[in-house]
Amino acid sequence: MMNMLRFEHVSKRYPDGTVAVDDLHLEVAEGELVTLVGPSGCGKTTTMKMVNRLEEPTQGRILLDGRDVASYDPVKLRRRIGYVIQQVGLFPHKTVLDNTATVLHLLGRRRGESRKRAAELLDLVGLDPAVYGDRYPDQLSGGQRQRVGVARALAADPPVLLMDEPFGAVDPVVRERLQNEFLRLQAEVRKTVLFVTHDIEEAVRLGDRIAVYGQGRIEQFDSPAAVLGAPANDYVASFVGSDRGLKRLSVTPVEKGDLEQPPVVHLADPMPVAARRMRAEGARWAVVLDENDMLHGWVPTPDEDAEAGGGDPGGTVAARARRMEAWLPLGSSLKRAFSTMLQYDAGWIAVLDEGDRFLGVLTPAGLHEALRRSIDADAHDIDRTEVDLDIVTGV
Repeated sequence: MMNMLRFEHVSKRYPDGTVAVDDLHLEVAEGELVTLVGPSGCGKTTTMKMVNRLEEPTQGRILLDGRDVASYDPVKLRRRIGYVIQQVGLFPHKTVLDNTATVLHLLGRRRGESRKRAAELLDLVGLDPAVYGDRYPDQLSGGQRQRVGVARALAADPPVLLMDEPFGAVDPVVRERLQNEFLRLQAEVRKTVLFVTHDIEEAVRLGDRIAVYGQGRIEQFDSPAAVLGAPANDYVASFVGSDRGLKRLSVTPVEKGDLEQPPVVHLADPMPVAARRMRAEGARWAVVLDENDMLHGWVPTPDEDAEAGGGDPGGTVAARARRMEAWLPLGSSLKRAFSTMLQYDAGWIAVLDEGDRFLGVLTPAGLHEALRRSIDADAHDIDRTEVDLDIVTGV
C-alpha cells in the first residue's frame, strides 16, 4: 500500500523559541485513518496544519502523494484537502446545500452540478437534502452542523481529510452517534485521514493507527491494540490510563474461535427428545432456533426429579422456550459484548453471522480468554489462533 502522506524530519519552531513539533517522521498509508492524540499544546494540531500550509515547517518536508506540499500554491492545495474543525465554520447566510457546495463553486463547477453533488453528500452523511438542504446553519443541531461540515469537506473528493477535534463540541451521546456515522462513512469512502483528538478513547475507537504525542514528538505510533497492550514507555502508559485493559476491549473483536457450542434445539422439536439431547451433553440449557435456524431464545433442561414425581416434559420446545435478547454480530468488540452481558444480566450471549444465523455463544470465560489471546498475540507478533493460553502469564 502506498503512502499518501509522509513527514520527513519535520520541525516547527516559532520566533520566541517555542518548539511545537520536533523532528517528526510519520507515514500515513492511502485510505488509512490515523489519530493524533495527546494533551493540549503537544503539537498535534500544528502537525495537521502543516499539511495544508496553514502553518509552514521550519525544517523538513511533507509529501502529499509523493509531492512536496511546499511546491503547491497554498490556495489550490487547500481546495484539494478536506478540512473539518470543531466549530464547523459554516457560513450563516448560506443554506445547508450551498454551504456543502462551497468548495465546488470555488473550483468553478456549474451551479447545478455543484448542488447535485452537494445533495448526494448530504444524503451520504445522513441528512435528507429535501429536508435539510434549504435550512440555514442556525436551524440545525450541533451534530447536524458537524455532519454538514464533513459533507462540505468531502465535496471535491479530496485524497486527504484533516479533522481537528471535529466532535469535541457536542454532548457525549451525539458524539458517539457522530463517531459511528463517521466510521460507516469511512468504510464507504476510504479517505486518508489525520484526526486530531485529546481523547484516548476516541483515538482508540476510530484510528487504524494512533500517534501518541509527548511534547512535540511522537512517543508511540502503532495500532490501538498495541498502544493499549504494550505502551512504549511510562509516558504512554500514563496517558492511556491504568484502565487500558478495559479500553482494549473496544478494539478486540469477537472471533469464531472465542465461541462455545452449546446444545441446539428447534422450536418444533418434541421436548422429551430435546431434554435427552441436553442431558446427554451435560447441559443445563440449550439454544433455541426457529425453522429458519434464526435465534429464538433458550430453554432450560427439565428437572429429572420433577419428571419422576409426575412432571411432564411433553409438548414441543416452543412451549418452554424463553426469548433471548442478549446477542450481537460476529466481529463486534469485546467491550460491546461485555456491555450486553451486563445490560441483560446474562451468563452468555449469542453470536450471529451476517445473515443473522446462529454461530455460537460467548461466555464471560470466553471473553476473558479472547482478551488474553489478543494481548499475547500482539506481544509475540502471532495470530490469535496460535496463542497457547497455558503459557500466558497474565492480562
